[in-house]
Amino acid sequence: MDNRSEIKVAMVALGCSKNLVDAECMLQMVKDHGYTLVNDVSKSDVAIINTCGFIESAKTEAINAILSAADCDDKERTRKIIVTGCLPQRYSDDILESMPEVDIVMGTAHYKDICEALDSLFEDHSKKEFKNKYISNIGGMEHLMSSRAVSTDVYAWLKIGEGCMHRCSFCAIPLIRGKFVSRPMEEILAEARDLASRGFHELILAAQDTTNYGLDLYKQRKLSELLRHLEEIDGVDRIRVMYGYMDGISDELIDTIAQSKKIAHYLDIPIQHGDNRILKAMYRKDTAELITERLEKLRSRIPDLIVRTTVMVGFPGETEEEFLHLKQNLKKWHFDRLGCFIFSPEEGTPAYAMEDQIDDQTKQRRYDEIYELQRAISAESNASRLNSIVDVTIDSVSEDGIFYVGRSYGEAPEIDPLIYVASNKTELTIGQTYKVKIVDSSDYELTGVTV
Repeated sequence: MDNRSEIKVAMVALGCSKNLVDAECMLQMVKDHGYTLVNDVSKSDVAIINTCGFIESAKTEAINAILSAADCDDKERTRKIIVTGCLPQRYSDDILESMPEVDIVMGTAHYKDICEALDSLFEDHSKKEFKNKYISNIGGMEHLMSSRAVSTDVYAWLKIGEGCMHRCSFCAIPLIRGKFVSRPMEEILAEARDLASRGFHELILAAQDTTNYGLDLYKQRKLSELLRHLEEIDGVDRIRVMYGYMDGISDELIDTIAQSKKIAHYLDIPIQHGDNRILKAMYRKDTAELITERLEKLRSRIPDLIVRTTVMVGFPGETEEEFLHLKQNLKKWHFDRLGCFIFSPEEGTPAYAMEDQIDDQTKQRRYDEIYELQRAISAESNASRLNSIVDVTIDSVSEDGIFYVGRSYGEAPEIDPLIYVASNKTELTIGQTYKVKIVDSSDYELTGVTV
C-alpha cells in the first residue's frame, strides 16, 4: 500500500494496565508501518477497540465503545472497526453476528498481526475471509517491544508476564490469557532502559501475579532479582510492584523492598475475601491466618508500607456470617487502600454454575458496607501521614488551577488518592519530584505544601 499515511487510525484502550501495554505496542507497530495516528476516534478512518472481558461491566463498556466508534459523523463514509483483546477472545462469533459494524476481530495471541489486519481492510478480497482470521490460541508476548508508544506522561507500565497460573473459580483470565508465562529478564531490562532514557522515571511492574515471576522460566521466583537489576538502571527513580499474591511474599522479597531506596514501599495484593470457607470455594491458596502472618511480617520489616488490596462480595453461597468475617478481618488487617468487586458469573468458570447464587440487592448492600467500612480505615491511614515529608511527583494541575496534583510512593496512578500540592515556589514542573509536607487529609485525599 502506498497511501498508508493518508489513513488515520485511532486506538481506544479499555481495561487493565496489561491491556494498556498491549495497546501501546500495537500503536507503535501501526505507526512504524506508516499509518497516521490520531487521538480522536471521530477523526479516524479506522478505530481499534482494545477490550476487556473480565466482568460484566467491562463487557458493557467495550460494547458501548464499539457502538460509539461506529457512529460516524461523516455520512459519506464508513469508519472501519477492529476489535482486539479479551472480549473477542471469548465472544468472537457473537460480536460478528450481532455487530455488523465490526470489520475484524482479533484475540489475545494476535496483537502482533495488527498491521496485517489493517492492510487487509483496504485490499481487494472478500472481507468475510478476514473477519475472524485472528482468533486462535490464547495469550502471547510476541508483540511486546522494548520501545513502544507509551501513552502515560510521567510513569510507564512494565509488563513482566502474561496469563495466570492460578485457577480461581470465579475468574476467566486463564480462559482469555492462558497459563502464566514470564517474560525473559533481559527483555524486561532492555525495555526498562529504553523507558528511562525517554524520561519515564517511575516504572510500574504489572502481571497477573508479579510475585510468581520466573517460576515457569527459571524454576524459581525471580522478582527480587529483577527488582535489584532494575534499581541499577540510571534514570529509574521509583519502582512500584502491583498485583502480588500473599503466598508469593517471601522473606527475600520483603528484604529487597525494605533495603531499597528506589522500590516504593507499596504493594498491591488482592486477597478477594477474609473467610476461609469462601477462600477455599474461590480456589484461593490463601487463608485468613496466612494473610495475617504476611501482613504482620511486612509491616514489622517496612513500617511505612502502604498496602492496597481487592475483595469480592456476593460470591455464591456467601452467608451473612462469612461476610461478617470479611468485615472483621478487614478491620484487623487495616489495608490502606481497597477496591471492591461484586461477583459476576462468568461463563466457563466453576463459580458460574455454583448453587446459592446471591441476589443483586444483597450484593449491592454488601458492596456498600465494605466501602463504608473502608472509608473510615482510609481516613485513619491518611491521617497517620499528617506532618510527614514525602517525595511527590507532579502529574498535573487541578481543574480549578489552584493546586498541583501528584503522587508519592504511597499512591499508584488512577486508583489511589491524589495529593494536592500548594507550592511555595512560583511554578512547579510536571514530571518533577518535590519534597512535600502533608498538612491536611480526608477519606480519599491528601493536601501538602512544598518545603
